[in-house]
Amino acid sequence: MAIPSKKEKYSYKDYLSWDEGERIELIDGEIYNMSPAPSRRHQQVLRELSTAFSVYLQGKECEVFFPPFDVRLLAENKQDDDVKNVVQPDLSLIYDLEKLDDTGCNGAPDMIIEVLSPSSVKLDRWMKYQLYEKAGVKEYWLVDPNNESVEVHLLVGEHYQFQGVFTKEDTVSVNVLNDLRINLEAILI
Repeated sequence: MAIPSKKEKYSYKDYLSWDEGERIELIDGEIYNMSPAPSRRHQQVLRELSTAFSVYLQGKECEVFFPPFDVRLLAENKQDDDVKNVVQPDLSLIYDLEKLDDTGCNGAPDMIIEVLSPSSVKLDRWMKYQLYEKAGVKEYWLVDPNNESVEVHLLVGEHYQFQGVFTKEDTVSVNVLNDLRINLEAILI
């Protein structure tokens, strides 16, 4: 079934019935088309981040995923037709493996990283920021390949606290992983 126009609120059940050709996300039941294929630089940065996390996590009971990978937020104990938030973050880190099923992640990952594209800035910086905060994502990184920077937000209580902006000269600690430090010069190539 083709993806309908953006006229009403939709659920994860609707989402599952649509054609797989077009990548979309649902936030509060509204459709958001994902931009065309990301830039080469976006993909390079995502590759390096995925590699750093994958190597670190070998042999650990924690998993990292990148798109296409559905994350259903605020979905715990809900039927598919009641789930209104389905996103495909650039990188999702999940400790609680019970949240994983054959269709993705049912609940908040421990960490989400979004690599900014010109077309996704407002969505990632505002709408997803609020959604991830509300859903309880413990750590949220916004990676800006064009400005060669990483912005870090940590969930303290129910709200994110800004931790700073880091550049190629910096090494950043991953707060949800005790001893992982990411050298940004190796990531922001």
